[in-house]
Amino acid sequence: MAGVAERIDRPGTVPAGGGGEVVLACRGLRRDFGGFTAVKDVDLDVRHAEVHALIGPNGAGKTTVFNLLTKFLASTAGTITLMGEDITKTSPSKVARMGLVRSFQISATFPHMTVLENVRVALQRPAGLATQFWRGLSVLDRLDGRAMELLREVGLEDARDLLAADLSYGRKRVLELATTLALDPKVLLLDEPMAGMGHEDVGTVAAIIRKVAETRAVLMVEHNLKVVADLCDRVTVLQRGEILAAGDYATVSTDERVRTAYMGTDHG
Repeated sequence: MAGVAERIDRPGTVPAGGGGEVVLACRGLRRDFGGFTAVKDVDLDVRHAEVHALIGPNGAGKTTVFNLLTKFLASTAGTITLMGEDITKTSPSKVARMGLVRSFQISATFPHMTVLENVRVALQRPAGLATQFWRGLSVLDRLDGRAMELLREVGLEDARDLLAADLSYGRKRVLELATTLALDPKVLLLDEPMAGMGHEDVGTVAAIIRKVAETRAVLMVEHNLKVVADLCDRVTVLQRGEILAAGDYATVSTDERVRTAYMGTDHG
């Protein structure tokens, strides 16, 4: 990864001590695929009102951990708890209703609907309208107030009447974040939210994530280590499916094992 040497030397600015209540946790999390172990004995605590980064080289198991936490994959071993409740064998849909909500690397907006309409669609489930297909479209008007609150929260209120297809790539990702927030998550999982963004968009989205984390927990997979250093309260580093290091950015960035994993050579 180009530029990692410079970025990994930069100390973090937010200490990992203290923090809020643990809202999402796993212990001994493991996933085997045949004879291959993709995730092995992972322990993780995600705390309220913090941004927690899950980082590591390609193939380290980050996305598999996300899939296990959100129940897209069943774990081979281990336990997962959400808000103190064991969700190890809970269905993905129930986990989402409990407040564990995930975004994906690929944008999931409706391109031929307006920005406001995209958010209104996302609000239908928490408003109890998602299955009431016999009701007229005018019933969705009641969602406009909350939809505009969300658009203001992410800085898209000026784009309410634009088609999602006409937004820049960065603003599409911001719209996706707004639709994810419409589900009122208690824990928000973001899979590479900065992927493909220019510098200006990265700064905008990072500021939004920091604001979002004031009232909920955020766990994110992110390759941009400058973002991790500036934004994240805690960092867990994976390598070959196992935890290599954990702590604040200043701690993990000076760990020789982490430096070796990213640079592919020993700098000691």
